[in-house]
Amino acid sequence: MPTAPHPQSTEELYQALQANDERPYGRTRTVTAEELVDAAEQFEEPVPLIHALLELQEAYTYGSEPRKSPVVFARLLNLFDEQPDLFDERLRYMLFWRFKWVSNALRQLPEIPLTGLRQWLTEMRERYEKAGLGLQPYYGEAYQLAAHTGEDTTLAYELWAARTRTRFSDCEACEICRRACHHLTAGDDERALAVWEPVLAGKESCQEEPARSVSYALLPLLRTGRVERARELHLAGYRGCRRNPSMAGEVGRHLEFCALTGNEARGLELLAENRNLFDEVDSPLEQLDFLTGVEVLLQRVESLGHGELPAAGHPGRTWTVTGLRAEVRTRADDLAARFDTRNGTTTVTDRRRARLDRAPLLDTLELTLRARSLDEVAPAAPAPRTTEAVPESLPELILRARALDEKGHPDTRACWTRLRTLVAAPDYTHPDDPAVGPLVLLRADLLSDEASRVGEKDDHAEAAALHEEAAALYDDAGEPGHAAVERGTALLAEAERAEGAQAKAAVLTDAHATMVRLHEGTTGGLPPYQEARLLRLRATMLGMRLQWTRNEEHIAPVFAELDLLHTFATRHDVVGQISGGLLLRATTHALADDLPAALAEIDALLERLRSQGPDWHLPRTLGLRGRLQLGLQDAQAAYTDFAEALRLSGQWQGDTIDPSRVLADLAEACMHLGRPDEALRHLTRAAEVDLRRDRRFDAFCTYSNAARLSLDLGRVEDCIALLDSVLAEPDVAAGELDDRLTAQLRLTRARALRAGEDLKAATAEFAALAAESAGWDDDPGSHAMIAAETAVLLGESGEFDRAREAADQAIAAHRQAPRHEPLSNSLRELACLQAQRQGPDGLPAALAYLADAGRIADEARANGQGTEGEPETRGPSLDTALAYEHGRVNAYGGAYEDALTALEKARTLLGEPGPQDDWAGQWAECVRLTGVVEGLYLKRTAPALTRLDAAVSHLTALGHEEETTPLTSLAARLRDEE
Repeated sequence: MPTAPHPQSTEELYQALQANDERPYGRTRTVTAEELVDAAEQFEEPVPLIHALLELQEAYTYGSEPRKSPVVFARLLNLFDEQPDLFDERLRYMLFWRFKWVSNALRQLPEIPLTGLRQWLTEMRERYEKAGLGLQPYYGEAYQLAAHTGEDTTLAYELWAARTRTRFSDCEACEICRRACHHLTAGDDERALAVWEPVLAGKESCQEEPARSVSYALLPLLRTGRVERARELHLAGYRGCRRNPSMAGEVGRHLEFCALTGNEARGLELLAENRNLFDEVDSPLEQLDFLTGVEVLLQRVESLGHGELPAAGHPGRTWTVTGLRAEVRTRADDLAARFDTRNGTTTVTDRRRARLDRAPLLDTLELTLRARSLDEVAPAAPAPRTTEAVPESLPELILRARALDEKGHPDTRACWTRLRTLVAAPDYTHPDDPAVGPLVLLRADLLSDEASRVGEKDDHAEAAALHEEAAALYDDAGEPGHAAVERGTALLAEAERAEGAQAKAAVLTDAHATMVRLHEGTTGGLPPYQEARLLRLRATMLGMRLQWTRNEEHIAPVFAELDLLHTFATRHDVVGQISGGLLLRATTHALADDLPAALAEIDALLERLRSQGPDWHLPRTLGLRGRLQLGLQDAQAAYTDFAEALRLSGQWQGDTIDPSRVLADLAEACMHLGRPDEALRHLTRAAEVDLRRDRRFDAFCTYSNAARLSLDLGRVEDCIALLDSVLAEPDVAAGELDDRLTAQLRLTRARALRAGEDLKAATAEFAALAAESAGWDDDPGSHAMIAAETAVLLGESGEFDRAREAADQAIAAHRQAPRHEPLSNSLRELACLQAQRQGPDGLPAALAYLADAGRIADEARANGQGTEGEPETRGPSLDTALAYEHGRVNAYGGAYEDALTALEKARTLLGEPGPQDDWAGQWAECVRLTGVVEGLYLKRTAPALTRLDAAVSHLTALGHEEETTPLTSLAARLRDEE
C-alpha cells in the first residue's frame, strides 16, 4: 500500500525525496524510498532516478538492511559507467563515498565469501586509483576486514592509520572509534580511552558518534576506575541508540554494562524497551552483537537465581529469562559459527566467548535515580522479615491474631494474611473451639482487615462497603462492639469521598453525630479496648473536620472528645489508645497553629512511649515531631526525627508508619538543609515504596517531583533516564494512568530533552503535548503554557510559521485562563529569535510578537499584576521586560534608532539600582546593550562612552564591581575604535 501519492513531476519527486530525508530511519522511510524509486523510473530524465537510488541506499544502510544496499549501489555504478556526465561533482562525491557502505554491508553477511569481500576491496582500490583519489579510505576498509577476521590486523592498521586522510575518509569521530577499538582489542584500556577522549567529550561527532564509541568505552572506563564517567556516558549514550536497528550492537553493549555492574533489573527494563530489535535487525553481524549482549545479561540474571522472571524476547510468545537465554544462545552460536566458517578463523566465536566469560566488574553501581534489584521486579514480593514466628496451630493463629489486633500491634497483618490463605483453601475446616468462635466471626475479622488495606490505597468507596459488610457479619456473630467499630470506620471512609472542604466538614459533622448515637446505642458491656476505639473514632472525625475547616470554633470540640478518650483509656489502661489520643491532641494543637504546644505534647508522649510503650508507636510519633520541627523551621531536628522514625520502623514486621510519607518528609528536610541530591534519593525511594504497595498514582506523582528536582539540579540525563523508565511502565504505556499526570511526566521529559540540547526530540514531544492539551477544555491554562513553550522550541528550530500557529493557540487559551507572565516571556523570546535569525526580514513578524506581549502586559496591569512595585512580581515588570526586548529586537532587525529609544525606556522603568538590589546585573546589561547600539551601530562613540563610564562609576560606588566588567570591556573596545 503506497505511503503517499506518486509524484507527477520531477519537482514533486525532489520535494518528496527531501521530505523523506527528514524522516527517522526505519521501515516507513525505507518503504517510501522504494516507492520513490518506482516513481522516478517513469521519467525519461535519469538524474532524478540517481537521486532516488541514493536515498534508497541510505535508507537500507541506516535501516539495518545490508543485503539490499549493494544491489542499489550496483544500479548506481552501472549508471555512472554508462553515463558519467549525469553525475555532477556532488553526485560523484556521494557515489565514491558509498563504496565504503557496500564494503561494510558485505562484511556483515556471512553468506558472502571472503574472496567476494576481497574482490570488492580490489574494485574499490582500482576505481579510486582510476579517479585519482587517495587510497586512505581503501586501506581503512581493508583494516576493518582484517579486524573482523583477526588476521594480519597490525599490518592492516599501520597501512591505514599512517596514511593522510582524504576528503573521502570517514569522519574524524568514526576513525577515532576505530583506532580506539584497535587499542582496546590489544588490551590497552588507557590508550584506547585517550584516543577516544575527543569523541567522549563531545568535540567530534557524527550520526553514529558518540553513541557508538560510548558503548565500547563503558567497560574500559570501569576497569580504569572512572566509574562516575561510565555512569554518565551510559545514560547519555544509551539514549542515542535505543530502539535503533542500525545500532543494535550498541544496545547489546549497554545491556552487558548493566549486567556487569549489578544493574540486572535495569538491563531487563532496557531489553523490554528494545524488543523490536529481535525482528527489525536484518544485519547478521549486528544481530550477533546484540544477541551476545542480551545473553550476557540473561546469563547473569539466571546465575542470581531469577531464571523464572519474565523477559522480553522474540515477539509472538512469552519468555522467561531461562527460556530466552537458551533461544538466544542457539541463534548467536549459529551466527558466530557461520562467520568463522566464512572467515576461516575462530575470531568471532572467541570474542563472543570472552564477553560471556567476563566476571562482574562491580557488585553495585547506582546507574539511575530508580535503582532496583531483581527482587523488586519479581512477580511475587519477597517474604517479609518476621520478628516472631506465626503459630502453626490454627486455633493459636486465630487467637494470636485477635490478641495482636486488640493491641493495634503491627504484626497483626501477617497473621491475617496467613489466615486468609488458609480459609480460602478448598479443604479448610474451621476449628470446633469455643475460644475461637464461629466461622462467621473469623470471616468478619478477615473482611475488616481487607477493608483497612483497601482504605490505605485511598479506595474509600470500596473500603466503606467492606467495613459495612464486616459489620453485618459481626452482627451475625453476636459481636455488637466490633460491629459498631466497623460502622464508625465506614462513616470515616464515606466522609473521605466528599468533594471540597465545606462538603467534607458537613459530612464529618453528620458522621460524628451518627457515631455518638451509635456509640450510645451499643449495649452489652463492651470490652474497654472496643469502647476506647469508639471514642477514638469520635475524636478523629472532629479532628478531620478541623483539618479541613481550620475554624476556631471546631477546636474545643476536638479537645473535649480527646479528654473523654484519655480519661477512659487511662482508667482501663488501654495503652495504645492513650498514646493514640495524645498523638491526636498534638496534631490538634498543630491544626490550631500552636506549634510550640504541639511540640510540647509530642515530647511528653515520646517520653511516655520510651518508658511505658507501646514501642511501635514511636516511629509515627517521631514522624509527626519531624513535621512540627519543619513548621518551626528547624530542618536539622526534623531530619533527625524522620531518620530515626524510619530506622525504628524497620524493627517491625508490619507498618508502624507510612514509609513513603516519611521519605518524602525527609526529602523536604534535605532541601531545607541544602542537600538536594540526598533529597532526590529519598523521593525515588518513596516512589518505589508506593509502587510496591500498589499505590501507583502516588508513586508516579512522587516520580514527577523527583524528575523536576533532578532537572532543576542540572542532572539532565538522570531526569531523562528516570522518566523513560517510568513512562515505560505497562499501565502508563497502556494509557491507564491519569492522563494529566502522564502529560506532566512527558512535559518534564520534553523540558529535559531541551536542556540536554536534543532539540528535535524535545520539539516533537512538545508538539504532541500541545495537540493533546488543546482538548483539555477544563484546563486551558495548562494548554496555554504548553503551546507557548512549543512555540519557542519551534522558533529555536527555525520553523517560524509553525511557531506562530502555536503562539496563537497559546494566546487563545490564555484568554480563557490567563497566564500573563509565562506567555509574555515566550512571546518576547520568540520575537528575539525571529529577529536574530532573520534580521530585517524577520523584524515585522518579531514586532507582531511584541505587540501581542504588549497587550498581555496591558491585561496584567489592568488586573494589578506585572506593574512596578507589585510584591508578587519577580524580576523586572512585564513593561520593563517588553521595553528591553523592543530594544534587542530592533537592534537585530537593523532599526537602531527605535532600539535606542526602547532601551532608554527600559532603563528608565528599571531605575538606578541601590546597594542591596539584586537586579543590578539587569540594569548593567541594559546599559551595555544601549552602548552597543549607540556606539557600535550608530557610531555615536562619545555619548556611548559617557553613558558607560557613568554606569561603571555608579555600580562601583554601590559595591557591584562584578557587574561593571562587561561595561568596561565595551568601553575599551569603543576607545580602541575611535
